[in-house]
Amino acid sequence: MAQSGAAFARQFKKDDPVLDMVDREILKRGRYRVTPGAWCLSHSSWWTDPCSEWDDVNSFGIESIPWIQKASNLNFYESIHAGSVETQVSTIAADDEIRVSQDAERICKIVSKISDSSVENLLDEASVKLSPALMEEVLKKLSNAGVLALSVFKWAENQKGFKHTTASYNTLIESLGKIKQFKLVWSLVDDMKQKKLLSKDTFALISRRYARARKVKEAITTFHKMEDYGFKMEPTDFNRMLDTLSKSRNVGDAQKVFDKMKKKRFEPDIKSYTILLEGWGQELNLLRVNEVYGEMKDEGFEPDVVTYGIIINAHCKAKKHDEAIRFFNEMEQRNCKPSPHIFCSLINGLGSEKKLTQALEFFERSKSSGFPLEAPTYNALVGAYCWSKRMEDAFKVVEQMRSKGVGPNARTYDIILHHLIRMQRTKEAYEVYQQMSCEPTVSTYEIMVRMFCNKERLDMAIKIWDEMRGKGVLPGMHMFSSLITAMCHENKLDEACEYFNEMLDVGIKAPGHMFSRLKQALLDEGRKDKVVDLAVKMDRLRKTQLLS
Repeated sequence: MAQSGAAFARQFKKDDPVLDMVDREILKRGRYRVTPGAWCLSHSSWWTDPCSEWDDVNSFGIESIPWIQKASNLNFYESIHAGSVETQVSTIAADDEIRVSQDAERICKIVSKISDSSVENLLDEASVKLSPALMEEVLKKLSNAGVLALSVFKWAENQKGFKHTTASYNTLIESLGKIKQFKLVWSLVDDMKQKKLLSKDTFALISRRYARARKVKEAITTFHKMEDYGFKMEPTDFNRMLDTLSKSRNVGDAQKVFDKMKKKRFEPDIKSYTILLEGWGQELNLLRVNEVYGEMKDEGFEPDVVTYGIIINAHCKAKKHDEAIRFFNEMEQRNCKPSPHIFCSLINGLGSEKKLTQALEFFERSKSSGFPLEAPTYNALVGAYCWSKRMEDAFKVVEQMRSKGVGPNARTYDIILHHLIRMQRTKEAYEVYQQMSCEPTVSTYEIMVRMFCNKERLDMAIKIWDEMRGKGVLPGMHMFSSLITAMCHENKLDEACEYFNEMLDVGIKAPGHMFSRLKQALLDEGRKDKVVDLAVKMDRLRKTQLLS
């Protein structure tokens, strides 16, 4: 008899300190996980791609190095062949890290519930031991709330004996870049230069925020500005520029920069071609993938496991599974050993198309590949079973993960929740959520809030929301949008305006479609003055530059 989600939830709500420790460790590592763009194409499609969660390894599983924290969003190939390009690794003991995480959560709870004017006074009363590691963690947790992040940053700066690090500056710059506060960002750059904290990574961060705001010219100019601040542009910096554009859905511009620089002083290497391959693969443009691949080989560069991984993944995403398998066979014939990520990509791609038998074959091959099975591979298998509606088998895989000490992690639960909801088994989904043996992530909360909003159970959506806020987790724009839209649908306009104001207060800009829905609902009720107030506040957030 098939195992229900409720039975699954009850079975794994056991108090096991060893397993709990494993779950906590997975969560800690997850905060710094590598997230290669090729593995996570959009906000809404992550659940079909368990491979995107891979941590402790480079983008395609080469030379797994435990406990090295990397950030690949800035530079895909740098994350494979070099160290972190986004954050400085904090070398603190495990006990200290747990304490830092707890203190960071406490600070976030405080600042998420108060107005900016009272932040400093309440933080003064919080009695936390301020350290660079704590400040970095707090700023990461506030990454989607630039206004609050700035308030906390300024408070810490005024504490006796405390000095910000390059990492805390960079994290704040990332937050402010998300809300397009670029004037303040450059003010912080000048401050970093004066304090000798400036690094090339800072420019890469700024460039990425410009690129994601579709300010391609400014993104390119930012890299060249490095020379104005005393840095020398090197080939690796050109690759980073290409990667920044490519990962921001501007691969066409990256290709133009590549072609232009190739005619001048830039000599591309295999990393350059790999970045373009990944970018065109993200766009599912197999014609351009093949063109770049051919040019790469014409220039004398032989494909390696990274190249094959990108090409295989691109073909899986484009549902060209026969071609993906052909490239897999080709790499084996060339004695190029497949990485765990390649197996993960194939299992995921085949599974999502309900080609379960083939997906299982590649899972078995991954078991004999010489690499230890890790959570992303298991999660890909869980997803494959879910796509074929074989939930009992998916739950059995979760049992295997537990027995081998590799999970389940939050991503495992997210996959199961998504598919239970897809099959209209919402009661079971909620039971699984309630009995999770690890802490939910913001993605988990978003799944549940959206589920209840779609089911017109606004009371339950708010219950989940309050649970999340009680743990110091801040919602992102998509979650605000789901809740506010649901409130408009149920004509709870005062509550909708309250959450809308909260969203603006933390520095999150409202998506146009959501504001249009709220505006129309208010106008239908004859509340034109309220529409004007909200519009003015939105415009102020868009135009006003925060003061440093």
